[in-house]
Amino acid sequence: MKKVIHTDLAPAAIGPYSQAIQYGNLVFVSGQIGFDPQTMTIASDFAMEVKQVFLNLKAVVEASHHTLTDIVKLTIYLTDMADFPVVNAEMEACFVAPYPARATIAVKALPRGARVEVEAVVGSG
Repeated sequence: MKKVIHTDLAPAAIGPYSQAIQYGNLVFVSGQIGFDPQTMTIASDFAMEVKQVFLNLKAVVEASHHTLTDIVKLTIYLTDMADFPVVNAEMEACFVAPYPARATIAVKALPRGARVEVEAVVGSG
């Protein structure tokens, strides 16, 4: 049975999708971009954009009654692979070993001019 996960502490969906869906013991978190949930704007500074992405991800994960340590898989989308070290630094600030599995994909563009998007799979039990 599917359960919709929603929080006002992360940006509202900007299309026909849910912030996250719980299905059994897994939670599938939609891609989060660096929108400030209050202003729906993206910081011009890339490091701040990445920080906001992970704050948004954390808010959705916590709304599902989990923590970042419960994330088993991340998929990161970057418009410029040269920005990868900034993402790694933020991940080191947010996670402890054992780190989630991860894939990083270079893309031509992301919604609303974002330069990074992160989706997650959360597991429990």
